[in-house]
Amino acid sequence: MKNILIIEDDRMLNKGVAFALKKEGYNTMCAYTKEEGKKLIQQNEVDFLLLDIGLPDGSGLDLCNEIKEKIDFPIVFFTANDTEEDMIKGFESGCDDYISKPFSIEVLKFKINAILKRSDIHSKKLFVYKDLKVDFEARRVYKRNEEIRLSATEYKLLEILCKNKGRAMTKEILLDKLWDYNGNYVDDNTLSVNIRRIRKKIEDDSKNPEYIITLFGIGYTLGE
Repeated sequence: MKNILIIEDDRMLNKGVAFALKKEGYNTMCAYTKEEGKKLIQQNEVDFLLLDIGLPDGSGLDLCNEIKEKIDFPIVFFTANDTEEDMIKGFESGCDDYISKPFSIEVLKFKINAILKRSDIHSKKLFVYKDLKVDFEARRVYKRNEEIRLSATEYKLLEILCKNKGRAMTKEILLDKLWDYNGNYVDDNTLSVNIRRIRKKIEDDSKNPEYIITLFGIGYTLGE
């Protein structure tokens, strides 16, 4: 049973969300300030965090940054501000998604279920999709049980896409994750070159890919 922490200073909203999620079979914990939330994270196993951006004793953005430096679990922001600039700041701080107030509890439950499903894939040591198999622990890739040799950057890029199967990964997100991985700046052209190289190695027809799909104007996704 997954443990969901809700950090939201609106007590009625906090308790209402907690009640709805309990009915879905989740364990829920409630905090109303940044410090209360941090204590609960230190004292309990948390699988998912619903976090308000504007808290009485600090910014949810700052708390998200603090958490992601030490622990990696999904975070969704509650926000009354859904401008492009605010959303970018949130994603830069490490959040997985946003939900704007006021919101439908059904939409919230859908987001939580979808993100936790992706998170479960992320935590697995072996990824299998069609004829492709990626062993995250050994850092090896197989197609029809034959090993495929990838460069460090190619492997990391494929690993990111596998762990986010079905999710639209923007070029900006991919570039940021690759930069973090090897400490060097990776530009848009380098990303495109690595995508082409991976496709040549894992696709039966690299011009009509069935694994790494281009989302025009957005980025890439692995799988349907």
